[in-house]
Amino acid sequence: MRANAALSNTGPRPCPAWARRAGMLAPALGLSGCGTGVLSPAGPVGVGERVILFDSVAIMLAIVVPVIVVTFAFAWWFRASNKKAVYRPEWSYSGRLELLVWSIPALVVLFLGGVAWISSHDLDPGKPLAGPTKPIEVQVVSLDWKWLFIYPDLGVASVNRLVIPAGTPVHFRLTSATVMDSFFVPQLGSQIYTMAGMATQLNLQADRPGAYRGLSAQFSGDGFSDMAFDVQAEAPAQFAAWAAQAHGAGPALDAAAYAELSKASKAVKPYTYSAVTPGLFDSIVMMTAPPPPSPQTGGPRPTSPAAGARPAMPLAAQQNKGR
Repeated sequence: MRANAALSNTGPRPCPAWARRAGMLAPALGLSGCGTGVLSPAGPVGVGERVILFDSVAIMLAIVVPVIVVTFAFAWWFRASNKKAVYRPEWSYSGRLELLVWSIPALVVLFLGGVAWISSHDLDPGKPLAGPTKPIEVQVVSLDWKWLFIYPDLGVASVNRLVIPAGTPVHFRLTSATVMDSFFVPQLGSQIYTMAGMATQLNLQADRPGAYRGLSAQFSGDGFSDMAFDVQAEAPAQFAAWAAQAHGAGPALDAAAYAELSKASKAVKPYTYSAVTPGLFDSIVMMTAPPPPSPQTGGPRPTSPAAGARPAMPLAAQQNKGR
């Protein structure tokens, strides 16, 4: 049974026709400024990344614009009809001009490097975000071709829908049960990769309630184009109501349910799980959970001992072992 939570949201403002056509030039980068891209941030990380983008463009334009202007000025001044332009065929070197030619690019590299260095530390994905409330924990698993979100503190999970409280930091732990993928919410910032056998960390926050677009930014096979998810930022009271509703509806995410979920599927509609087997995420990271079947053959995926893959152990056996 799938839970259909009636979630309120502000929703992105629609794009005009000309903006939609322009946005087709770079859809994967999420650069559209019509309320769904990196130019319309909705959190502190997204705002910081937009500042980096604008600062970098301003530094480069400070060189590009004068060079373009001077190029046209030289072409106009040294035109054939200008008798005032002095022709000096014997001129070959100027120390001052040489210093100018090399110092300006050096300063540009220095400024851009400084912006990138400082900002990359300030916006480190693993750096916790300051906030008045305790961060909420979310575990993310990329599958073929869908996203699984586990809330370990709440004991619920959802597929292709990430619900978070607005104004509250969110600490993500991310992994992949199959091939390498990339988790990206353009308005919240910080694209980060998910890889099998390891867990990456990410800290994000939505400053205001609303609906945001999440996507996969790494090609992962036939269902890549449909591997998107909804991000719903709710007021704390509405988020608590969603969690309570999720507890009362939907199946439990146990070993059998995970085995079914891990099968390759496309364009999966969002739904929730009312309970989650403890330690499921860690077993996926440690590669002791049953590996998903191959999307091509439906049989076991090929494994390489050299890659460090551990033999799969059924979740039920893991639970009995821990007792």
